[in-house]
Amino acid sequence: MATISRHNKRESRHKRVRAKVVGTKARPRLSIYKSNTRVIAQLIDDAEGKTLLAVSSQGEKGKTPLERAEKAAATLALLASAKGLKAVVFDRGGFQYVGTVKAFAESARAAGLEF
Repeated sequence: MATISRHNKRESRHKRVRAKVVGTKARPRLSIYKSNTRVIAQLIDDAEGKTLLAVSSQGEKGKTPLERAEKAAATLALLASAKGLKAVVFDRGGFQYVGTVKAFAESARAAGLEF
């Protein structure tokens, strides 16, 4: 019996999420990717296939990846509000909603994004 890798499990979860989540110009998709060192987030308009905003936690200040992710989320919310975007659809990218992903989402909500 073949074993399924962690990467393949995440990809199948992501496909399941993407089947239900679609971003529009008025309500773009907030897609995140989490690596061991950083979180990368994008606001995507799926109707046109364009990325409206992108932010990474790589340039943020903080001791832990969780703190950097929270600051990146606040930065994303600030840039989104400058473009007139308030509401988004959250795409967790197949990652479980715990730890860094949860901290990112809660920080984005606290900074003014609605999802």
